[in-house]
Order: sequence, then C-alpha cells, then structure tokens
Amino acid sequence: MIFATFLMSLREIRRNTMRSILTMLGIVIGVAAVITMTIIGEGATQSVKNDISALGDNMLIVSPGAARRGPVSSGSKSFTDADVSAIESQIGGIAAMAPAASRGATVVYGNLNVSTQVMGTTEGYVEVRGYKLAQGRLLNDVDVRSGTAVCVLGETVRKALFGTGDAIGTSLRVGKVTCTVVGVLAPKGSSAMGQDQDDVLLIPLRQFQRRMSGNRDIPTIYISVDDSRPTAAVKARIEALLRERRGIQRGSEDDFNVRDMAEIAATVSSATGALTALLGAIAAVSLLVGGIGIMNIMLVSVTERTREIGIRIAIGALGREVMLQFLTEAVVLSTLGGVIGIITGVAMGFGVTSLMKIPFVPTPGIIIISFAFSAIVGVAFGYLPARKAAKLSPIEALRHE
Repeated sequence: MIFATFLMSLREIRRNTMRSILTMLGIVIGVAAVITMTIIGEGATQSVKNDISALGDNMLIVSPGAARRGPVSSGSKSFTDADVSAIESQIGGIAAMAPAASRGATVVYGNLNVSTQVMGTTEGYVEVRGYKLAQGRLLNDVDVRSGTAVCVLGETVRKALFGTGDAIGTSLRVGKVTCTVVGVLAPKGSSAMGQDQDDVLLIPLRQFQRRMSGNRDIPTIYISVDDSRPTAAVKARIEALLRERRGIQRGSEDDFNVRDMAEIAATVSSATGALTALLGAIAAVSLLVGGIGIMNIMLVSVTERTREIGIRIAIGALGREVMLQFLTEAVVLSTLGGVIGIITGVAMGFGVTSLMKIPFVPTPGIIIISFAFSAIVGVAFGYLPARKAAKLSPIEALRHE
C-alpha cells in the first residue's frame, strides 16, 4: 500500500511538473543556503586555525609591556640573558626556546638589494616557529655563542637576491654587517595577519646585538611547550617567575605579556563558530518559507482534486488512506528538494571556498540535519492539506465543480 501510494505521489508530481519545481524551490534554496554558509564558515575557521598553527606549535610569546597596551612601548623593560636562563632552567615542559631581537634592514648582494626583517636569534628559533630547512644548515650553538657572521635566508629574500641561483656560501651586506649565507628556509607563506613569514633573514643573536642594536636587550622570547604539558600551566609559571624577577608587587599590573597561541586559536575558533551558527540559522529561515510554499500548493491541490477525492472515498477509500497520499506527496516534494539542495549547497560551497582560497570542509552532520529537516518540513506543512482532504464529505466532494 505504501509503495502504491508513493507511485501515485510521483505520478501527481510529474503531472504538474512546473508547479512541483516551483514548490520545491524554497526547500532547495533553504538547504543549499544552510550547507553553503556552514561550509564557508567551517573553511574560514580551519583557515584561521592553520594560520595560527603555522606561527609555531604550542607557542608562547613573551614580550615586554602590559597586555592592554599591545606592542612594546618605549618605557617597557626588555628581558636579559639572565631572564632567558632562568626560564630555561626553572620552568619545566619547555620543548624549545628562542630569545630574539629584530629590525628592518636593507640586504645587498652585488647590484641587487631588498628590504627585509633581520632577526637576531638562537638555534631554537626555527623549531619554535615551525620552519623547515630547504638548503644548507641552520644556526648552531657555536654560531650563537661566538656571534659568527653567518645568516640563514627566508625564501622571499633568497628569491629576490638570487632568483634560481644558489645562495649557499655567498656573502651579503646586511646594513653595515657582512655575513655568509649558510642556509635557506623552506617557504612557509603568510601569517594570519597577512605578514610574509618568508621575508626574514636570521643571524646569531650575539652578532645582532654587537653590530646592529648596540645593546644586550632581548625584546621577545619565543617558547614552544612540550605536547605533554598544557600551555596554560606553563604560561602561569612563566608569569610567576618573571613577576618575581622583575620585582612586581602583588596586586600590581604585569609590565610584560605572555601570549598563548592556543588560547588565541580557541578564541578565534569560538568566534567564527558562533558566526557560522548565526549564518546557518538565518539561512534556515528560508526552509520555513519553503515549507509554507509546500502547504499552500498542497491546499490548492486538494481544492483542484476534490472530485477525485470524493470518488475515492465513495468507492471505499478510508480517510487515512487519502491523508497518507497527500502527506506522501508533500514529503516526496520536500525530500527531493532536500537532495537537490544538498548537491547545490556542496557545489556552491566548493566553488566559494576555492575562490576565497580557504579549506573546503563539508560537515556531514549539517548535511544530514538539513536533509532530515527538509523531510520534517514536508510532514509538518503537508499535514493540514492532507487532513483537509481526509475530512471531505464524499457527497460534497462529488458535487464540487
């Protein structure tokens, strides 16, 4: 019986093809909009996570200046070698650490030059920031301790000065300093803030302090936390140690800032997740509009087919059988619209994420929910027309013109 009812529903839908298409359109648009918005939102969230992760794994960034003031101010007290040693020896759970100081400089090779960020740091910088080596070698402990005049190039700098040529072993003039290229970093791309992470040149921290900054200040300390330790716990211990070393009284504000990239990633993910949910909820309203469209069309269909209903009831059809037929038609229309909407939404999501150059992240749960919701809409909004058809009096129905 159910199969026969289903076939009759398909016959009625096919008999009024244009009206059926227009009826399904609201459901198609609603489901497609929900899925597209969700895919775009999830893709944007994943893109931000990837960008933050690219800055370094489980990374803490320690810098002078209170957190509310943002970047280092002129009155901020920089860190010292003793601070770095204290953190390294007294704080557990640190996988790698790299004190660093930087400034912009012009790098010259032959008749070519390029402006870049010169980073004075130690051998741990590459590990903390998640860089990979493409050619040559990295800075080592001997370079750092003795301040050897060597440098490691980011891909942007290498490409600007050497093109397809080999940079290893050549001498560059960095500001007033001459250094020998010993390594080239693999490309890393842009950060979450749009900064080119390959536009960098690494030299030993001692060399930077002696020849470029003229002081022993350490403006930034990059720390990679071991995977087995929560970054929040390590962060709290570093803050306690630095407060003690910098003589900050209880209740006074810190004159330094420890940024936890895991916390930043979680905050951003939460914000983008809420935005995705909001966009999905707004798009879901069109599903209700589509459901109302189904109800209106089914009510018109009941009116048009009043005599047919009267004949069926007169020859012995039960009211529940008539009701089942109209409910089946409504469900078929809505579920068919849901399937088309899913295909359309996934295709649109793929196209938009490709244009925006963000990850394509379809969410099976949302797709299943959208399809189920479209079926529920068919039942909910098809019930009233079906009930009206089932309650028709056969005599009145047969008299209907």
